[in-house]
Parts: sequence; structure tokens; C-alpha cells
Amino acid sequence: MTKRISIAVAGAGIGGLTAAALLADRGHHVEVFDQFHTPQPVGSGLVIQPVGQAVLDHIGAGDTARAFGNPIQRMLGHEADNDRKVLNVWYDKQSGGQYGLAIHRASLFQALYDAVQARDIAVHTKSLIAKAQDGMLHLNDRTVHGPFDLIVDATGAGSPLSPLQSTPLPYGAIWGTVDWPETEMPAHHLSQCYRRADRMIGVLPIGKVPGDPKPKAAIFWSMPRDSHDAWVQQGVHAWRDAAIALWPAFAPFAAQVHSPDQMTMARYAHGTLRKPWSPGIVHIGDAAHKASPQLGQGANMALLDALALARALDIASGDAALALYAKARRWHVMSYQTMSAAFTPQYQSDSRWLPVLRDRLLYPLSQVPPGPRVLTAIVCGTMLPPLRGLGRI
Repeated sequence: MTKRISIAVAGAGIGGLTAAALLADRGHHVEVFDQFHTPQPVGSGLVIQPVGQAVLDHIGAGDTARAFGNPIQRMLGHEADNDRKVLNVWYDKQSGGQYGLAIHRASLFQALYDAVQARDIAVHTKSLIAKAQDGMLHLNDRTVHGPFDLIVDATGAGSPLSPLQSTPLPYGAIWGTVDWPETEMPAHHLSQCYRRADRMIGVLPIGKVPGDPKPKAAIFWSMPRDSHDAWVQQGVHAWRDAAIALWPAFAPFAAQVHSPDQMTMARYAHGTLRKPWSPGIVHIGDAAHKASPQLGQGANMALLDALALARALDIASGDAALALYAKARRWHVMSYQTMSAAFTPQYQSDSRWLPVLRDRLLYPLSQVPPGPRVLTAIVCGTMLPPLRGLGRI
């Protein structure tokens, strides 16, 4: 192992908390800075793929996450007008060994925060980060912390520390969390319904949240990124009627939404830092690369970035370690960014011909060997080695 160093982790999200735990386990002095007053996540549900679950196990958070979450064995989508399947991906149809872990962000945060609390890691709350300079972390209240040998930027998509310039995507989605109702919808599937590419509804069974024994579902509705105000003005009743008309099985989920405040707008962007580091600072997760959530890889990318960084610091120090981290993640990130850019317009766009191509050509081809195996590798995160040159997960 290289020498122990002092590290500031900016951001207490998925990547930041994971990086803090991994780096502390290697003997580094780690401090975490985040703007929250008390620990609280934002958002609804997500899927931790098998590669991400392995990273959680490295810091002892896997069992807690699995106790909260819900295993997903299949991703299944159909076209609203004719009920024809247009998405069908199994994690492990034969043996059932692999699965996606659907989980509420609150539950994942709790598992990660517990792991950090179990280690000798200082967590600074009420710390709104302004900039990093010469190993010093500057906060908006004009306090300064440091010097640190390394600053890890895990502040997410709106990072004040990252030079990432991204391209806004034309579509986003509203997300909410409801109780899992009496329904014939499978409790171990991510289920989606589409009309062309400009309408998409999804239901993700996400298990439980801290303090509530009732199983939950994350629901989402695709919409143009600039149409949220119009959706609010239209009213929830009109939206519920439209959603149920599109997908009658969605009715018991939609019936639980009574206010626009129950649904949060998420806007997406696409972009990647060609060099996710500079002397003394390294960017991970959404601060280094942004993409549509179509492939379900956002959280996993952050987890893998954290592990790659920790292992790179095992081997080298200073700029050499940061360059090694970037090299290890480059091809995996690039491949998923490319696939996300290709797949997203097929499911979220105003195009009339792309959904026809999706339904009539690409979907049938995806069900012919080796198509199913390739799709499984894509969603599991193993299409390419996630940590090239830094060992297995």
C-alpha cells in the first residue's frame, strides 16, 4: 500500500459515502462534507445491479441494502396500443443467481451511512461547498477546511467543483413513491408501458424504507423536460385519468397520488469528463459522467468509480493514482454512455420512426441468441470489465 493521505470527500451521496468507507478501510484519514442539516436522501427508487451489489459488500453494506430492497429478476415493457412486448430482459433466467436490487434511495442511503458511521470518519453537515483550491475546501459560509492531499468530488450532477459540460436531454420524468397495492403486476419485475416514445409509465417494486414496514413501489411518468409546470397546472386528476387509460393495470398505483408534490421532476443530461481529475482533485459519479437512466447504471457507475479510486490509491500515489483510476474506468463508462445515447431516443423522444424500429426490428432481434445473453450482460454491468487493470469486483 502507498502512504496514507488525508482526503476530503465532497458529497454524501452514493459515490461519496462508498468512497469514504473504502478509503478509510485503507488507512487514509477521511472527512466527508455535505450540505444536509441532518442525514436525508432525495429521490425515489433505483436499481443496484450485480456489480454494484458487489461493491456494497466490500464495505459491509450489502446485507442491509438487500434487507431493505427487492430483487428484480426481469425488465418487461409493452406497447400500450397492442399489448405487444417491446422490452424483455432477464437477469438470470436459468439459475436465478443474478438479480437487480430495487431499492429506495432512503434505504440505500441508510445502509451506506451506517457503514460510514461504523468507521472513524468525520461527517461535516451544513457544509455547502463553493470551491476547491490548493488542497483547501471552501464553503459558502466562507469557512475553509484543509489542507487535504486529495479532494474527491462526489457532489453529483450539479457539482460546483466539476468542469463537466453536459447536453440536456429533451425528456425527463416525474418520480414518486407509493405503497405496493393489491395488484396482479409481478412483484419482481420492472414493468413499463409505452406509447410510441413520447409516453412511458413505469412501476418498480423497491421493498421497504426505514421506519415503514409496508412494501413500496417507485412510479415514473416520462415527459418533456420543460413540461412540468404545465403538468402541475393540468392537475393530478387529469394525469391519473390519462395514465390509467394508457395502462389500466397502473390504476391502484395512480390512485395513491393526490398532489403534484408527491411526484418529483427529474431532468437528465448527457456528458463525460475526458479527464476526470486534476492535481489534488478527482471527480466520481455524476460529477464525472451524466446519462439518461434508461440502462439503470447511474448508481452502479458511482459505486464502481469509488472502488476504482480506492484500488488505484493502493497501487500508486498522487497524479499517477488518479490517472490510473481514470484509465481503469474509461472504457466501461464510455461504452455505457454510448449505449445510453443510442437507446434513450427509442424510449424518450418525439420520434415516430424510432419506436417502430424498436418494436418491429430491434426487439425481435434482441430475443434471438445471443441477444438475450448480451442484454443480460448490459443490465448487469458486465459488458466490459468495470475495473480494467485493477482486478475483479
